[in-house]
Amino acid sequence: MAVSRSRDRRAEKKVDHNSPDPADRPEQPRPMHRRGPRPLGLHLTLAMMRSGFSLAGLQSWKSGWPAWKTPHAAEMKEKLLQNLVAERLHHGRATGKTESSPLLEQAVWTEALQRDAALIAGIAAYRRHPYYRHAPPRQVIWREGGSTVLRHPAPGSGHLPPVLLVPSLINRGYVLDLAPGYSLMDRLAQAGYPVFLLEWGGPGEAEQHFGLTDYIAGRLDRAVQAITDLTDQTLIIAGYCMGGLLALAASLRRPEAVRALALLATPWDFHAAGPEHQRLSAALQPVLGGVLKQYGCLPVDILQIMFALIEPFAVADKYRAFGRLPQDHPRADHFVALEDWLNDGISLAAPVAQEVVNGWYCDNLPAQGGWRVDGHIVDPAALHCPAFVAVPSRDRIVPPASALKLAQLIPGALLHRMEAGHIGMTAGRSAEAVLWQPLLRWLGTV
Repeated sequence: MAVSRSRDRRAEKKVDHNSPDPADRPEQPRPMHRRGPRPLGLHLTLAMMRSGFSLAGLQSWKSGWPAWKTPHAAEMKEKLLQNLVAERLHHGRATGKTESSPLLEQAVWTEALQRDAALIAGIAAYRRHPYYRHAPPRQVIWREGGSTVLRHPAPGSGHLPPVLLVPSLINRGYVLDLAPGYSLMDRLAQAGYPVFLLEWGGPGEAEQHFGLTDYIAGRLDRAVQAITDLTDQTLIIAGYCMGGLLALAASLRRPEAVRALALLATPWDFHAAGPEHQRLSAALQPVLGGVLKQYGCLPVDILQIMFALIEPFAVADKYRAFGRLPQDHPRADHFVALEDWLNDGISLAAPVAQEVVNGWYCDNLPAQGGWRVDGHIVDPAALHCPAFVAVPSRDRIVPPASALKLAQLIPGALLHRMEAGHIGMTAGRSAEAVLWQPLLRWLGTV
């Protein structure tokens, strides 16, 4: 049947000589060429659940459930009714007895449908947006398995030390080299530093059985050696998020090679933010083994689910806001650039996933003094090079309380706090002011 329908459509196209060329119909949507937000089914389901909860809450309200009889609920109820009456008066409509009439139910249904429609429109706009990241020219100076070290083409001033940027294992490193005007790599190069970016790559055949020791005492150690051999200088390592933990461990292993360490939104105490993150981690433990056995790794979409559940409705809210933007606005390009990066994640090798979920998030081994790399405890108090600890106040991925512990433990660490989020601090519109300039000032002292 599918074949016959396809033939029918081709036949119709042949005989319909008056049909306009699709290129002459600009109202026709362009083909979609993106898969995000990932996983799409989760975000659509969460949006439907939100609408369903709103409608269920309305029925509870109308039936006089005890939950709607508390002082806070009564205040919220009164405010909602006032807003509804004001809206109807604004549009010249009769108000009637709002609470018991269909008006309130109609308003809730309308709001739910409008929100869902706005989400679909925002996702469609993102998927059709013409922005495309053109990878800037970068020289590969070292490669091992799926990992590479990229060098910025700017030669450096000659007297400044090299800087190695180390991202998380679960995200592509190019968030630190996102686009012109949004590239920490560019900014450091403009200041005269020879800049290198480590791209971990996904777990291929060579990495599928890697643990954290393999990445730190193996890949990262040899990447550091490649840069020191090339430049004949000690280097500064800047680790972002999970990359900061890897960079800290590497710096402790190679004190003769590492001149200074910058930790950007790097977690340490995984229980500092309270029980919410612990409950999420504990809920994952029973299913983790089955997922790893089935896939041989922790897939990108499972990782995306884990982070989405921290703020279940945040993705839908930001896509609705994106749908309201003029699509030729620079902010739209920036949104798409960041979302493309977010949806371009990396799976975790199974042993690493077990160490991170069980060892870090559940057992809090780093803060408990029990995290070991190559048999040695990773102790921030044993770091004796200059350190810069950047903690964004609006971070939902790494709670500030978790990252602050490192500033307290590392001797002489410079703590830099800023009004920013986890991603905005490195690649947002305010990154120059909130992070890049303070980081450069500190670099000038080491």
